[in-house]
Amino acid sequence: MTELALLVPVLFVLALVVSLIPAGAAPARMLLGAGALAGMVLCCLQLAAPEAVWPLPFGPAVEGTRFQLGTDAAWLLGFGFAAAVLVCIAGPTGTSPRGWSFGAAMSLLGAYGVAGLQDGMSFLVAYEVMSLGGAVMIMADRQSEQSGRPVLFMLSLLEAGAVALFVAILILTAQSGSPGFGGFPAASEALPEAMRVLIGILLLIGFGAKIGIIPFYEWFPDAYGAATGATGALMSGIILNAAFFALGRSLLTWFQASPATMLTLGIILVIAGVISAVLSALYAFQEDSWRRLLAFSSAENGAVAVALLGAALIFAQNEWIAALIHLAGHTLAKGALFLSADGVKLATGDDRLVQRGLLSIQRPWLGIGALVAVMSLAAMPPQAGFVSEWYLFETFFQAFHVISLAGRLALVLGGAGLALTAAIAFAVSIKVFGLGLQGTNTGNNAAIPRRYQFSVFMLGGMVLGLAVGMPVWLGQLAQAGFNEGAGAATAMRAGWLLVPLSASFSFISPSKLIIVMPLLALLPLSLLLLAARRFAVRRAPVWYGGKLQDPVSSATTQLTFSNAMRTFYGFVYRPRTETRQDFSDANAERKYFLRSLSFSHDVAPIFGPYLFKPLERATLVLAHTARRLQSGSLNLYLGIIGVILVVILATIQF
Repeated sequence: MTELALLVPVLFVLALVVSLIPAGAAPARMLLGAGALAGMVLCCLQLAAPEAVWPLPFGPAVEGTRFQLGTDAAWLLGFGFAAAVLVCIAGPTGTSPRGWSFGAAMSLLGAYGVAGLQDGMSFLVAYEVMSLGGAVMIMADRQSEQSGRPVLFMLSLLEAGAVALFVAILILTAQSGSPGFGGFPAASEALPEAMRVLIGILLLIGFGAKIGIIPFYEWFPDAYGAATGATGALMSGIILNAAFFALGRSLLTWFQASPATMLTLGIILVIAGVISAVLSALYAFQEDSWRRLLAFSSAENGAVAVALLGAALIFAQNEWIAALIHLAGHTLAKGALFLSADGVKLATGDDRLVQRGLLSIQRPWLGIGALVAVMSLAAMPPQAGFVSEWYLFETFFQAFHVISLAGRLALVLGGAGLALTAAIAFAVSIKVFGLGLQGTNTGNNAAIPRRYQFSVFMLGGMVLGLAVGMPVWLGQLAQAGFNEGAGAATAMRAGWLLVPLSASFSFISPSKLIIVMPLLALLPLSLLLLAARRFAVRRAPVWYGGKLQDPVSSATTQLTFSNAMRTFYGFVYRPRTETRQDFSDANAERKYFLRSLSFSHDVAPIFGPYLFKPLERATLVLAHTARRLQSGSLNLYLGIIGVILVVILATIQF
C-alpha cells in the first residue's frame, strides 16, 4: 500500500509533464485514468484494511509532515476516483485537450494532497493547486466566448476562502507551536471560546467557498457553464469531496474537547447549509442549460452535506457517516449527468434543456444510467440518494434529544428547510430527464458517442450498487468517524436493515427493495395486460386550439415548466422579462407590420448586485488610484521610499 500511495501522485505528475508535449493529449489522459484507477484501488484497500500513516518523502521539513489516508478520506476519494476513471474514458470535449489534462492532473493531485496531508503548510499548497487546476480546465474547455470572467470571479472567491483558511491555520499554528494538525486540538482547547468560534467560521468560509455555501455558490453557474461536462464531473466529484472532507476533519477533530463550541458551530452550519440548499435548488429549477442547472444542483448537495455535518456537531458522529453516504451517491450521479450533458452537446450542438427525443434514437444504455442518476438525486427508492436523505430526515427528527433549545430550534427549522429542498430537487430531476432527454424526435440530432453512453451507464450502475449494497458498505465504514465517533457506521445497520437508532424505531432496506419492487410491479402489469386484451386502446390528439397539433412546437418548454415556481417565489427570484418589437417601417408614424418579436426572461441573483458588484467597483477604484504609482516620476518613487524608511525607523525606535 505504501508503494501504491506513492504511485498515485507519480502518475498525476507524469500526466502533467506529458500534457506539455504537442502530441501528448491522449497519453496524458491515459496516465490520468491510470492514476485515478490506482487511487481507487488504494482507497478500496484502505477501506478493507486501514493502514495508519505512510512516510512522506517530499514536502517541507517541518514537524507533522506526513501523509495519512483515513477511512473517511478513502471513502470520499474512492468514489471520486471511480468517477474520474470514467471521465477519462469519455474524454473532454473542449478546445484544448492537453490543457484540460494539465488542469485535471493538478486538480486530482491537489485533492489527493488535501485528503491526506497532515500539516498546514503542505495542506494549503495542495488546496491552492486543486483550485488552480479547476481554473486551468475551464480555460482549456472555453465553452463560452468570455471564459476568463467566470474564471476570475471563481478564483477571486476561492482566494478569499484561502485567506480565511490561512488565518485560521496561522492562529492554531501560533498557539500550538507547530503546523502539524496533531497539535491543533490542544491548541484550540487553550483558546477562548469566542476565538474557537471565529476559527470555525473562518474554516466554514474557506471550505464553503469551494463547496458552494452562501454567498459563494454564485460562482458555480458561470464557471460550470464555461466548462465541459468532464470538468464539471471532476469539480462536483472528487474536488468537492476533498473540500468537504477537509471541513469535516477540521471541525470534528480540532474542537472535540469543547462541547459548547461544537454546539455553536453546529447551529451555524445547519443554518448556512439549509439556506444555501434552498436557494441553490430554487435557482437550479430556473436554469435552461444542462451544466448551469447541474452546477446549482452540486451547490445544493454540498450544502445538504454541510447541514448534516452541523447535525454531527450537535449530536454524535452518525450524521457524519450519513454525509459521507450522501456525497458518495452524489459524486456518481452527478458524474453521469455531466457526461450526459457532454453527449447532448455533441449530438445537438448545444446543451439547452429542450425536448428533442434523444432517447428515441439512442441505445438504452445512456437512458438507463441517466435515469438511475436522476432518481438518486431526486431521493427516489431504492437509489443511494434515497438512503442518504432518509438518514438525513431521521437525524433531524431526533431534535427532541438535544438539551439546548437553540439546537432543537435549528434542527426543527433545518428539517423543514431540507424538506422544501428535497421537493424542489425532485422537480429539478424531472426537468433534467424530461426536458433534456425525452420528447419527440426532431430528426436533426446525431447519435451520442458510445464512450459517453458506456460511462453514463457504468456510473448509473454504481449508484444502484451503492444503494443495494449499503449494509455491506457500512461494514467497511466501521472505522470512519473521528475520535469516539469511529464505529458509528456499525450502529446504522441491523443485518440487511438500515436503521437510524434501532430497528424498532425505523428502518429501510434498499437491498430488499430491489427484489420486492419488481415483484410488486407484477400486479399492475398483469392488470394492464388483461385490460389490453379486453378493451381496445383509443388514442386521440390533445386539443390544440382547433389546429393540427405539432408535437415539437407544442412540447413543454423550460419556461412553461418553471414559470409557476418563478411566480410563487417571485420575492426570491425577482424575475425580469423584456419584449422587443421590430416593425417593417421604423420611421413611419404608424407601425403596422411587425417584423420580429424578441422575448427574454431572467432571474436576478441575490448577492451579485448587493455584495460582489460593490466589491468589484471598490477594487477598480483602488486599482485606478494605485495606477498613479506607475507615473514614471523619479521624485514620487524617491518620496515613497523615504516614507517607507521613516516608518521602518519609527517601528524600530518604538
